[in-house]
Amino acid sequence: MSRPTPSLTLALLQARESAMGFFRPLLNRYGLTEQQWRVIRMLKQSPKSTLESRELADLACILRPSLTGVLVRLERNGLVRRWKPETDQRRLCVTLTDQGEALFDEMSDEMVRQYKRIQQELGDDNFKTLMQLLRKVQDLHPEE
Repeated sequence: MSRPTPSLTLALLQARESAMGFFRPLLNRYGLTEQQWRVIRMLKQSPKSTLESRELADLACILRPSLTGVLVRLERNGLVRRWKPETDQRRLCVTLTDQGEALFDEMSDEMVRQYKRIQQELGDDNFKTLMQLLRKVQDLHPEE
């Protein structure tokens, strides 16, 4: 009897769940979902102070319809501001508010500590190799 082929996609999901275990307690303490944190992080770390919603969806790996709900909640909580430019009402622009910037700053030290814990547990060489391999997987292009 042949052995089943290991599932790359399942292994990646399981690894993600394990990694998120380092961050979920902090997100829960601040009342944020993973998607909300990704939006805040992308807005804060983008070289531009404002992102269009389609660009933000791509950077944060959130489907555009889901991003709408995430942004509504973040705006309601005073963390982001959304608007449509007068010159093109089809575009939706998003930026962090001062409160959103402050929240990122407040959380970032602990987030960095958790990343360092993961790196420490894996070892520097394994962490570096893992990140290189993940970048290679991200660059794969399935046949159309």
